[in-house]
Amino acid sequence: MRRIQLIELHEQSWFPSSLRDEITDALQFGVNFLEAYAPIAPLLQRMLNSTRSRTIVDMCSGAGGPWLTLCRKLQPDGQAFHILLTDKYPNFKAFQKAALASENRIAFYPGSVDAMRIPGELHGFRTMFSAFHHFPPDEARTILQNAVDARQSIGIFEITGRAPFPIALMFPWALLPFVLTPLVRPFRLLRVVCTYVIPIIPLVLLFDGVVSCLRTYGPQELREINETLSGTEYRWEVGKYSKASGQAPITYLIGSPRSHV
Repeated sequence: MRRIQLIELHEQSWFPSSLRDEITDALQFGVNFLEAYAPIAPLLQRMLNSTRSRTIVDMCSGAGGPWLTLCRKLQPDGQAFHILLTDKYPNFKAFQKAALASENRIAFYPGSVDAMRIPGELHGFRTMFSAFHHFPPDEARTILQNAVDARQSIGIFEITGRAPFPIALMFPWALLPFVLTPLVRPFRLLRVVCTYVIPIIPLVLLFDGVVSCLRTYGPQELREINETLSGTEYRWEVGKYSKASGQAPITYLIGSPRSHV
């Protein structure tokens, strides 16, 4: 199945910001509730230890991504570290909530951050979860080239995939808000109405989830993008990681300056 560059509704500039925040809240809560990215904690641990990085700069963070789960699983060399959330359309209320819940391990950048042009003052191991597929090949290459030019390590992780099993998982995933919405805090009437009365949130999750699968880069496509990057003093690792049978594999791309490994 070839990659298809469709659009996801919630990432469009015309999509109402209040609804976008509800979508990213639902995504973040579901990912942490299911601990969807917990299996790649050993990969992150290894990279943080090898690069001796004490800061993670998370790109396209949405409402905080999987960090409430992952930050409790990472202890780079037993030393303190922190995670900086960034996004082009930042959900600051969710960022503040994540910062409080993480016992100050999570912080956030106070402005809009384009993943293709990370501000020069932001140094650290860059990460991106379930967002790299948003970008067409030229923009995806720019994200990686920006990290190479800044000599910053980078990790890309995608739980979606262009295969029947990940696509099929989007249907039960879209039903989760009907179960989990009463658990999400703080309570918001808009979330309840857009879940149970007019099910906008589940429908957008379903549509965007299937589109995400169809847009996801496979390992070979990631390698092809890497081959077009300028600057050879980088070590790249591409693959799929799954800790248990029956679990959707997580596609990953990790790159570091050779001096860091």
